[in-house]
Amino acid sequence: MPYPHGIEPLMPTRPAVIVFDVNETLSDMSVMGGRFAETGAPSFLAKVWFAGVLRDGFALAAAGGRAKFADVAAELLRVSLAGLPLNRGVEEAVGHIMSGFADLALHPDIVGGVRDLRAAGFRLVTLSNGSTQVAGKLLGDAGIQEAFETLLSVEDGPAWKPVPAAYTHIAKTCSVEPGQMLLVAVHPWDIHGAARAGLRTAWINRAHAPYPAYFTPPEVTIRSLRELTPLLSADGLDRPR
Repeated sequence: MPYPHGIEPLMPTRPAVIVFDVNETLSDMSVMGGRFAETGAPSFLAKVWFAGVLRDGFALAAAGGRAKFADVAAELLRVSLAGLPLNRGVEEAVGHIMSGFADLALHPDIVGGVRDLRAAGFRLVTLSNGSTQVAGKLLGDAGIQEAFETLLSVEDGPAWKPVPAAYTHIAKTCSVEPGQMLLVAVHPWDIHGAARAGLRTAWINRAHAPYPAYFTPPEVTIRSLRELTPLLSADGLDRPR
């Protein structure tokens, strides 16, 4: 069987559970820029804001605290939008932008990739720093929620990713060892955190970007989720690394 980009399978054993990050890994968040523009704010601020939400969530976790993703996101919006020439009040703008999460769609490679993995017999779950409601609507609208065994959020666990306890908690929830789980994510920080917690890792690199050298590298790199099932296929698992 030919493998994507000439890559041979790198995994000596088949993972029991495949764990998906949600925001940006499954969901296409590029449309959030339009939500900002509709309020009179610059569209580029969407990426700055989302990176800031992650930064502040990580900072809270590092200091031993926690907050819901939506609460951090909304409060940082109030800070980010303050003083801008908006076409509506700040609170109305915050509500308009936050409601954009309910309208997100999946990346084009996700539906087929998820169905391929489920057909191959893998257990599929999500683990998001956001809410399970957002993940549920995203997957339900695309008609693939039933492919997932469960949808999980760090809101029900001990800490935000990439704190190690976030990953070990989901392993306990799924009744497997961390090394029996494979995290699929677009974020190098998530790949690094999962690897440090003992999980296997697959990085989706849709943007053809270089991987930061200061993070633990992924076990496999793919450009589309459709490439993952062949890499995990049974006929390749016994091949040497």
